[in-house]
Amino acid sequence: MFNIERWQEIFEAIAKNKLRTFLTGVSVASGIFILVILLGVGKGIQNGIEKQFERDAAGIIEVWTGTTAKQYKGLNPGRQIQFRNSDYSQSVQKFEDKLDKRASTYNFWGASVSYGKESSTYQFRGVDPDYLGIENATVVMGRFINSKDLANYEKVAVIGMKVKTDLFKDKNPLGEQIAINNINFKVVGVFTDPAGEREETRVYLPMSTTQRAYGVGDKVSNLFFTLNKKATYEEALAESKKFSEDLKALLKSKNNVAPDDDSGIGLNNSVEDAKQVYDLNLYIRLFFWWVGICTIIAGVVGVSNIMLIIVKERTKEIGIRKALGASPISIIGMILHESIFITTIAGFIGLLASLLLLEVVGPMIKSEFFLNPEVDFSVALTTLVLLVFAGAMAGFFPAYRAAKIKPIVALRDE
Repeated sequence: MFNIERWQEIFEAIAKNKLRTFLTGVSVASGIFILVILLGVGKGIQNGIEKQFERDAAGIIEVWTGTTAKQYKGLNPGRQIQFRNSDYSQSVQKFEDKLDKRASTYNFWGASVSYGKESSTYQFRGVDPDYLGIENATVVMGRFINSKDLANYEKVAVIGMKVKTDLFKDKNPLGEQIAINNINFKVVGVFTDPAGEREETRVYLPMSTTQRAYGVGDKVSNLFFTLNKKATYEEALAESKKFSEDLKALLKSKNNVAPDDDSGIGLNNSVEDAKQVYDLNLYIRLFFWWVGICTIIAGVVGVSNIMLIIVKERTKEIGIRKALGASPISIIGMILHESIFITTIAGFIGLLASLLLLEVVGPMIKSEFFLNPEVDFSVALTTLVLLVFAGAMAGFFPAYRAAKIKPIVALRDE
């Protein structure tokens, strides 16, 4: 129930002690301000990490070769392992029921690509049709490599948007011939990639055509796989770990690499990478919560001390109230009311200031791993609850002390 007399008392108490109330409010406002800013920074880090993982399909397992570090089956260490088409086909055959997407690639770096008088150096790759989804790229003109291209060794190419801009300017490239290391290919598609311009400086060719046209036989550079979707992240993580172990065992056995030699064949599981990164981000955000809450506690202690001083100053007044019949609960309510009011108003000021800062400064920060710092509604609601709770805690002990004052003792107080 609204009591205008109580509000008048609160404002009179604040007016009498403006500096003390201001400094108390600053301590609470700064605590909320720091908490919300830290949570916004944590969200910005999370957004940046999620943006990085958007560059490729979720749950990619990539395999590559290296140089053996251990002797195995009479073979000396220091052997360079080379994948072949058979490594890819056997892997697909064995794990067919688990795979969502699969692709092999053969990579060329620093190739000369020309069209008419325009020429530049780009990377090109022989790929399989599923590679578009693995790379999370989007075809914006024409089409991507298909199974017919592989079967017929078609000399077709899909170019990145950066390549299209450099070589063709505003001209439609579809159907045009480009020369890649002096071999002509017809452009059948143009793609964009969420990773940006660096990925769009690539040219994709059919895997079979690349191997034949550039004389690499059945050599393969990398293998890529994604697994079928699972109901939960935990199931997906367990499945990807088992698949990774089984796949490495298969490839090591086929290429005579020691089971405990990770130098000969390397594997990266982005599902495990994601878990590690998100776990780290969770720890960072929990740390931010801890720092922010500790700062709020410091402010609450300040409010509590001020309320204790107020109770001490108003001891005689409280004694008179109790002598006239005021109940202990009404005394507690009076002190809590003032404490919650000061804490909530100061906290809202800190909350609004922090949200305004995130809104203005956040979009100006440009970083690959920090994007759009923000605080969502649930966090703002949690902060509001913290404000009210902090105000109640700050006033509870002074209010309890005030309620315990005996009228006869209070009336003697000087």
